[in-house]
Parts: sequence; C-alpha cells; structure tokens
Amino acid sequence: MSKESMKARERKRQKMVALHAKKRARLKAEGKWDELDKMPKNGSKVRLHNRCRLTGRPRGYMRFFGISRVKFRKMALDGKIPGVTKASW
Repeated sequence: MSKESMKARERKRQKMVALHAKKRARLKAEGKWDELDKMPKNGSKVRLHNRCRLTGRPRGYMRFFGISRVKFRKMALDGKIPGVTKASW
C-alpha cells in the first residue's frame, strides 16, 4: 500500500488536469507558449502517473484493468475478474 498522501497528490493532479485541459489545448493550438508557461505545471497531462485503484501501487500497473499486477493475480485466482482464467497447457 502506498502512502495516503501520494494517492491524494495524484487525485489532486487529476482534478487539475481536468480543470485546465480545454484552456491548455486552446493555447497549444494558438501557439501561445508564454501564456502556457504561466499555467500551473500540475495541470499538464504528462504529470499524471498510473496507480492501482485499490492499493495505489505505482509500478506493475495493468492499464486495461486499472489495477496492479499483484492485485490482478490475487483477484484472478479468487475468480473475482470475469473471463480471466489461469493458463494451463
């Protein structure tokens, strides 16, 4: 489990990105780089980092499911993810 402060910081960044997305896109299209520099840096989409929704783990993130590999394996073996079965051959 990651620290609660790390998860909160990431949620804060997501809100800022959503808040400033339209304005940033407009400024980029118009080529107004000096105005874009004055906007908050955390409002940029590249500042976001994918984290597990359940634990907040930053590494081993599976984008399709939105969770880390550790939680994915546990949930898949418990049968909590529909359509996912353990491979055997």
